[in-house]
Amino acid sequence: MTTGVYAAPAQHSLTRPTVAEVFLHAAAQIHQAAADLWPGEPVLLDRHVPSVTGYVHRVRVGDRTVYAKTSILGVSLVSLLRGTRGPWPAVCQAQQEYAQRPDALLAREATQLRVLAGLDGPRVCKVVGIRDGVIFTEAVPGPTLGELLLARPGEARELLERPLAELRPLYRPGAARRLGAAGVIGERSIDGTFLRKFTGPEGAAYVDQLGAERCPGQREEIAEMVRASVRRLQGLRAMLPSVMGTTLAYGDLKPEHIAFPDGPDGRPVFLDPGMVRASPMVDMAKLLSRTVLVPIARRPNPETAGLVVDGLALVARSRAGGMSVRERRAWLRHLLVLWLMDTLNILTTYLSAPAALPLPGLGLALVERAVPVCRLVDAVSADLLDPLLCRGRGERTLDRIVEVVA
Repeated sequence: MTTGVYAAPAQHSLTRPTVAEVFLHAAAQIHQAAADLWPGEPVLLDRHVPSVTGYVHRVRVGDRTVYAKTSILGVSLVSLLRGTRGPWPAVCQAQQEYAQRPDALLAREATQLRVLAGLDGPRVCKVVGIRDGVIFTEAVPGPTLGELLLARPGEARELLERPLAELRPLYRPGAARRLGAAGVIGERSIDGTFLRKFTGPEGAAYVDQLGAERCPGQREEIAEMVRASVRRLQGLRAMLPSVMGTTLAYGDLKPEHIAFPDGPDGRPVFLDPGMVRASPMVDMAKLLSRTVLVPIARRPNPETAGLVVDGLALVARSRAGGMSVRERRAWLRHLLVLWLMDTLNILTTYLSAPAALPLPGLGLALVERAVPVCRLVDAVSADLLDPLLCRGRGERTLDRIVEVVA
């Protein structure tokens, strides 16, 4: 989902939506949508699932458990609560129309899940209903990829390869024809999010306010490093080839979006797609970014962290195995730029979240470790501009990741 850009507090401080207003509205919409879809069945909103994108709730409908998600105007909760869509009465009025649009974010997500279910892979969570801007999907039991990586770090490469292998049908030339241009979710793309967040005066104001409510004592240090990293990455991005192509990328490929209901040796099930017409590199970059953040946030013992990072490095290297030396260096450079952009995207979303918004556990942990993560992005983005590191860039990056994780 989109994250929007920061709007100066002076403009919306008295009129921007509150967490209570948004949550009460979303919960009521979920309850009503469930009652309309399954009349006569008892509906119980069981547990709120913290998220910075949409409002998510585990719901009991009769004797089964489903997950319900709403998206207000297609923007993230962080963006909405910062007032980027105006005061709450205006948001509510606009949402009534938005929820019925065929191109609404969750309508496209439902379409994508159905497209994926029609392929010869991967397995995805089943859509069991969508109504008035609320999507309901079947609950998927079992550990997530992130949990398994920490529990079985010696199998990191195999665990990471398994979901990528499931996505091969998306990576075949011409696969983009399966999803019309109107069905893509560009709002979740690495590049689109980065441009939206950090471009122009609004982007500068957004960076200036990072951590204002979450970690005010570190705000200036964080803003300075993010500012420098964004400047470098904007220049690096301008020199890269487009990732657009005839293949599809899953788009929102994160360890927490990959579940293993049949155990670590079984086939994974994918949640929350954000498919775009792009090269497989987009998925590799997102998986790299979010997997690195798991040991950084969870801080396992050094051996576990090292095994996870090593496994990820082996997976990345295998993707460049048939390339020439020049092609491999260019591919790695592109991958690292996308990785850093995505890491900044998600970290700054957590840092800009209002203090009253519940964050997922990973988000809370990353806010606490924001300075080390910013130092990592700052250092690697500087390395990418150093011609002397051309030959050993991959190893240098791995060393920097291990330093932060440890």
